[in-house]
Amino acid sequence: MVHFKKGESKELVARRYLRKAEREGRFGVVMIGIAQETTSAWRGFRSGGSASHPHFCYRRMSVFPNHYYFYIRDREWGPAFIKTVAYAPWGVWIYLNGHEWAKRQAEKRGISFEALDNGFRSVEDAEALRGICATLYYRDIEKFWGYWEQRLPSPLTAEDRERGYGYRLSVRQLELSDTRIFERPSQGRQWFELMLRDQLALGRPDNAQIVFGRKITSRTPGRFRTRVIGDGVEPQIQAHYKHSKVKQYFKEGRALRTETTINDPDDFGVGRTLNASNWLALTRIGQEVNERLLSAQLAACDCAPDPDTLERVVSPSIEDGLPAPGLRFGEPRVMALFSCLCAYRHLFAGLTNKSLRELVAGLIPGYTARQMTYDLRRLRRKGLIRRAPGSQHYELTDHGRRIAVLFTKTYTRILNPSLAELDPTLPDEIAERSPLARAWRAFEHALDARIADAQPSA
Repeated sequence: MVHFKKGESKELVARRYLRKAEREGRFGVVMIGIAQETTSAWRGFRSGGSASHPHFCYRRMSVFPNHYYFYIRDREWGPAFIKTVAYAPWGVWIYLNGHEWAKRQAEKRGISFEALDNGFRSVEDAEALRGICATLYYRDIEKFWGYWEQRLPSPLTAEDRERGYGYRLSVRQLELSDTRIFERPSQGRQWFELMLRDQLALGRPDNAQIVFGRKITSRTPGRFRTRVIGDGVEPQIQAHYKHSKVKQYFKEGRALRTETTINDPDDFGVGRTLNASNWLALTRIGQEVNERLLSAQLAACDCAPDPDTLERVVSPSIEDGLPAPGLRFGEPRVMALFSCLCAYRHLFAGLTNKSLRELVAGLIPGYTARQMTYDLRRLRRKGLIRRAPGSQHYELTDHGRRIAVLFTKTYTRILNPSLAELDPTLPDEIAERSPLARAWRAFEHALDARIADAQPSA
């Protein structure tokens, strides 16, 4: 029995008990932790009546009772915990780790592997491991709960259960991850840092941010913006969507980890109850978000189209018998549109007239819904976006992602900085710091000298 102290990491406290049980080959409850936490529970209140015959009423309210953490070493799931509270309606929280479950199944099948913290670093048979991960089902969670529900203390008596009282599991949080191990970790880290640069430069998405592993509160001094800190801090990419998010970071110096965390299934129109349809829908959503993020990043690495494709984008054309107005490079409205198409917020639920218009209007004041409708039409006819069947949502195509990234990178990283450095009014002391400005001014002086030498004598 352990009483957690305020601010203490429960996971770190429990870890030594779990490791001791693993060394001794023991399974079962290895520690019970106690912590005071806020919850919603039923409370009774006096509401009228006499002293000899008082009246009471009951309602749910926030209380601060003891919560009990049962840390378990399970034969199928490895380390896990079940949390409960002794106040009605006696809520229960279950934490399980799918990576630990997959490790146990691999060991049973004799598949050797090297573990990565919360994952796999290497494996003897990758396809067999992939198959194991694909078989994890909601029934495995129900089986775990059914086993431990019979062995842990419960406020429900046998009579309560005969009357139909019991627990129904629901999804509070579901995390799905994708881990890519690099054979050359230094090159992987270099690639990831380039992706961080893209996240800062492309689209200025208001729902995506870089976090630095530092706790920032209202009392923390200074002004905090989206930026990368590389001195002793592992940066992350985080794209938020309602209550859910996808994050990406470089794990243990050798693996690119992409994690989608669904904190509210209703964000995607999926029910909370743990059943077959909701489980399949949520796992599919998490996997698709991870894949879209990685595909978008890989597409950004190879974004240069062939000349014919580029000409069809920038010039008016006929696509499927319909006129498709050109999207001219350098035009402010087109550049703002492509910049906003690069935003990672579209990875979750695609884009709509409203969601894209809000981003573009942040760059072009006065941008209207009518203009957005026209722009969506020409983006669709150029094959840069496609409409999801039976909805008003659009998805950015791979071709569209490449074009948007190419135009935005070229405009923001080449054209605009270069024009600023070539400005003839740029002070000499600043121009001297720019190799491009020095070379341009040297060319101008040499050209002026050549023209002066070529003039006939008066």
